[in-house]
Amino acid sequence: MPGPQFVRYFVPVIEALKELGNSGTPAEVRDIISSKFNLTDEQLNEQQASGQPRFMNQVAWARFYLSKAGYIASSRRGVWSLTEKAINSNLTDESAFEIFQEVHQTFETTLSDETDDDEDVAPPDAGIVTYTNHRIALIEKLRSMPPTSFEKITQRLLRESGFQQVEVTGRSGDGGIDGKGILEVNPLLSFQVIFQCKRYTGAVTPAQIRDFRGAMTGRADKGIFLTTGLFTVEAKREASRDGAPPIELVDADKLVKMFEDLELGLKPKTTYELDNDFFEEFL
Repeated sequence: MPGPQFVRYFVPVIEALKELGNSGTPAEVRDIISSKFNLTDEQLNEQQASGQPRFMNQVAWARFYLSKAGYIASSRRGVWSLTEKAINSNLTDESAFEIFQEVHQTFETTLSDETDDDEDVAPPDAGIVTYTNHRIALIEKLRSMPPTSFEKITQRLLRESGFQQVEVTGRSGDGGIDGKGILEVNPLLSFQVIFQCKRYTGAVTPAQIRDFRGAMTGRADKGIFLTTGLFTVEAKREASRDGAPPIELVDADKLVKMFEDLELGLKPKTTYELDNDFFEEFL
């Protein structure tokens, strides 16, 4: 297909959202696309220079162009939804390239450099973590910490997130369990939680998820696996396997987002960017 590589995801994004009932989260859309394309873990986890997954970035650019072309509606909560135009459409690879050309011409002055999928950027409102300088620095800081320090900062992160009685218990021969805590949903309902935190640059495998589940069985209601790396597709499936205790997965993207939302170890700064859509109505 002509054009940047992300154009090939225009049709799959539309089809995935139709399969989801015309709306879905970015993660749900990516899961369906990766399954239909039979993408390997290596392809899914291939990273750009900044550490941002290339596949995730390309799907985000596809959504951005489809949104500008009126096929996908924007949502402040990060949900992608099809418009009537998309629901009644039957896109082909040829029409997808035409959409790219039309939108790209409109935004050529502002997006000409960013639409090369080799660029280490993500589109606005991408639904993914854009690895700007502070995010790269944060991940590098976490990965460079000694294991005990990373466990302590994870303890602080969980406390700031509302967990009670968080303790670091990591020791050899404990199945990789690094700590425990209690998550109180309301005065009548709470969960015993066990967590594991790993300073990885690569991907966590399903075997590691199974080992963690085996260590937590009978000791907690839920498990949390946090990593500065990624999770393979099979690891994600293992974490949510039917009939097994659920395990929440927190990868580098989610970890960075938690630090940002809590303003933990980060000093916020206010910046502005030009909203071209606002000025269009005056032209």
